[in-house]
Amino acid sequence: MPAFPTSAGNRRRLVTTCESLARGGFAVDLAYFAHEDQIYRRFGQHPPTDASAMARHFQRTFWIEPKAAIPLKTRARHFDIDDWCPDELVDFVAWYCAAYPETRAVLVNYVFLSRCLAAVPPGRLTLIDTHDRFADRQAQYRPFRAEPNFFYTDVAGEAAGLDRADVVLAIQAEEAAHFAAITRAHIHLLPPHFPARRPFRAPERLARIGFIGHGNDPNLFSIGRFAEAWSADCRPGRPILVIAGEICAGLGARPRPGIELAGYVDRIEDFYDGVDLVVAPMLMGSGLKMKVAEALSFGVPVIGTSIGFEGFSPIAPAHRCAGVDEVKAQVLTLVEDARGLAALTEACANLFASYNSGTQVAEDALLTLLRAHIGDLIPERGDAVPPAAIDEHDPVTLALPGGALTCVAGLGTAEPDDARHGILIATERAAPPGTAPYSPERRRWFVQAEQGPSRGIASGLAGAEVALGPEWVRGRRLPPALRAAVAVEIAGVQPDWEAEARLVGAGPRRFVLALALPSHLVVGRHPGAAFLIEPDAALELTLGAITPLGLAQGLPFLSATRTDLAPVPASLTLDGGEAPTNGGLLLILHDDLVGRVRLAAAGSSPGLHP
Repeated sequence: MPAFPTSAGNRRRLVTTCESLARGGFAVDLAYFAHEDQIYRRFGQHPPTDASAMARHFQRTFWIEPKAAIPLKTRARHFDIDDWCPDELVDFVAWYCAAYPETRAVLVNYVFLSRCLAAVPPGRLTLIDTHDRFADRQAQYRPFRAEPNFFYTDVAGEAAGLDRADVVLAIQAEEAAHFAAITRAHIHLLPPHFPARRPFRAPERLARIGFIGHGNDPNLFSIGRFAEAWSADCRPGRPILVIAGEICAGLGARPRPGIELAGYVDRIEDFYDGVDLVVAPMLMGSGLKMKVAEALSFGVPVIGTSIGFEGFSPIAPAHRCAGVDEVKAQVLTLVEDARGLAALTEACANLFASYNSGTQVAEDALLTLLRAHIGDLIPERGDAVPPAAIDEHDPVTLALPGGALTCVAGLGTAEPDDARHGILIATERAAPPGTAPYSPERRRWFVQAEQGPSRGIASGLAGAEVALGPEWVRGRRLPPALRAAVAVEIAGVQPDWEAEARLVGAGPRRFVLALALPSHLVVGRHPGAAFLIEPDAALELTLGAITPLGLAQGLPFLSATRTDLAPVPASLTLDGGEAPTNGGLLLILHDDLVGRVRLAAAGSSPGLHP
């Protein structure tokens, strides 16, 4: 996962661990395997990854682009331990260790990436920061009648992965005991340190209670049930439940009594300053709940379940609730109870002080362990590129009908739009020519509805391999003519998949095609946009019904770069245009995928060629 922005618990864990190493005098490089960017785009969201911030925080940063989609589901009982660790990650570790032979230790985040440790030469210390227990993780989902959207394996697989490291870092004591029982690696308990950001303050009454979190399954299931319980019998005078963070996108837009969806907050301080108490009604999940430690670091009292306080050694009943109903009852008991709120705040302050005392001891012990294995520290190298020099190179612009297409090379940010250049439409998957191996720099393409002269660019996106900006595909913020002009440019990129279609039906401004589509477009979410590409223009069509067909063959399909895309014969209805009479090209866009469909002319022979 990326280190910045620290909008999720695993990112906070990564940053706090690296800060511990930095306090010990170690220089830290960061290599980001861009799996998480891929997942965000597959779910129709711009990935919140700030490469610029990462470059400023670490000595050197590297970017490893996945060549294929990482599977989020498996038909087996569990994932194999190496299902999420492709060859390109192993290749990077081998390259890095050869390029930087002074490196004394390699730390991998997550056991499912442990295969790459095989590429570390002998004599260098290897570590795995586990973050969570993944053995039998799927069992947590059964009470919710759901399937995980993240990695899970069995005990034997987890043990095999952990055995690849010299040292295994556990985030909380229960998981440390589990790991110690299954691996021969040295287990070190390292709960993350959270420095105090605000003094504790006891509210006189509760007007606003809060929850902030990432949109992962444990958060969605837990706060979703708590929100239902909170709004079920809402009445005047009760506190407002403020929910903030990426999780809001998964909770729907339907207003519910007593609940305020604040969305993403730019400053975390503003959220904590605006609530009297934080709830942690967690019903599932492993690892340590960063949201609890973060709230305590801002001096805000917390009420939560036993699962929410795992790793904190809680004592107070308000920190050991059995479920959402008990969390709700504890909150309602304290609404007007100033004395009770003062007692809760004192219990939280004591809990946080005890927790942070333990984190300091654990950090000191880790640094002692590392020095014993590594020896004297290596000074920082002087060849790291200054981040300010590579944040952004001079943009180049291509004039389009009704607007301008701008290419910006440099380090990306977490924002999908740019105040100067417009809406992000695509990011090239490869680093720009002339950059260092595994450079995090990318060329990003923006469009805005302001006419300007072409400057320094001739070929636009032709031939590029790109990841689309999902918001541009799904949204309709651009004028139709400019949106169509952008589609003409996108039609020239390397497609993720290609197909050939036959015209099987036509009517007034409607036609139906038979073709092979990627399976997830047939049985899952439909494509975001379709354009009929003509020699000098494009017409956006409205996507209609997609129906699986029983045809066994005769519908060509090709995917040179995405071998995970399985073709399924289907009929596709398109509205808003007349059926092409002499062939043509149809562009189908879906989140980060570009599909190019050749419309066969009458009498032509079928076939696609890579």
